[in-house]
Amino acid sequence: MSQKKDNNSSRRKMLKKVVESASLLSIGGLFWGGYIEEAKGSELVLRPPGALKEKEFLKTCIKCGLCVEACPYDTLKLANADDSVAIGTPFFTPRITPCYMCTDIPCVPICPTESLSDESVTSKSEITNEETLDINKSEMGLAILDTNNCLAFLGVRCDACYRACPLMGEAITLDLERNTRTNKHALIKPHVHADICTGCGMCEHACVTEKPSIIIFPKEKVQGKLHDDYIIGWDKSDEVRMDSTKVYKDSKTNNQSTLDYLNDTESILKDD
Repeated sequence: MSQKKDNNSSRRKMLKKVVESASLLSIGGLFWGGYIEEAKGSELVLRPPGALKEKEFLKTCIKCGLCVEACPYDTLKLANADDSVAIGTPFFTPRITPCYMCTDIPCVPICPTESLSDESVTSKSEITNEETLDINKSEMGLAILDTNNCLAFLGVRCDACYRACPLMGEAITLDLERNTRTNKHALIKPHVHADICTGCGMCEHACVTEKPSIIIFPKEKVQGKLHDDYIIGWDKSDEVRMDSTKVYKDSKTNNQSTLDYLNDTESILKDD
C-alpha cells in the first residue's frame, strides 16, 4: 500500500513538471515568435556587399555564417537576441566596424544560396571581356549628412569623412563656399554622390562628432524614385530606363508612344 502511494506521488510530481514545462514552452514560444516578428521588421539594417533586396535576402539566407567567417576584418556579425535584426542573419554596424572594401570580396563567393550575389558586384572588361569582382559596385547603403551638426557646415575645418572614404574625391567631394557668418573663412563642405557611394561606412566610422553626423542608411529607405512618365532629357543614359517602361499608344496616331509624344517638341507645337 505504501509502495502504491509512493508511485502515485511520483506520478503527480512528474505530471506537474510536464505541465510546468509545457506552460513555459508556450510562453517562451509566444515571446520568441513576437521577437522574431519584431526583428523581421527592422528596415535600417545594413547587409554585406552583394546582398539581395531585404525581402529576398531573408527568404534565401540560410543563416550559415560563412560570410561572417570569411570577413578578415570582423566587420560582419550574426544577429542574436540582443540585435533588432532577424536572428542568425549577417549585418554590420559602421560606427563600430565598417566594411573595409576587400578587393576580392571574400564574403560574397562563399555564400551557398547567392543571398550575396556576385553578379551585382562584378565588372566586365571592355578589352578582354573578362569578368572580375568589383567592390566599388556594391550598394550596401548610402551616406547621409546631418548638416545641422556636421562641423564642416558649422565653419570648422574638418574633412575626416572625405579622407576616410576609399573612393576619396568620387563618392565624397568637398564644396568650397563663402562663410557669410564671418566673411573671412571659407566653408569646406562634404558632398556625398549617391551614384558612387557604396555604403561601406568608413566615413561614419571616422566622423569626429560624439554621434556621427554622417550615417549610412539602406539606399531604398532614403532615396526617391522618378516616376516612369518622366525622363531627364539632358541625360542620354536615362533613355535606357525609359526603354524598359510600359509603352502606351497615342490616341491620335495609334502608333506613337505617349511618352515620346510628350517629349516631341514638333508635335507639341502642331497641337498649339
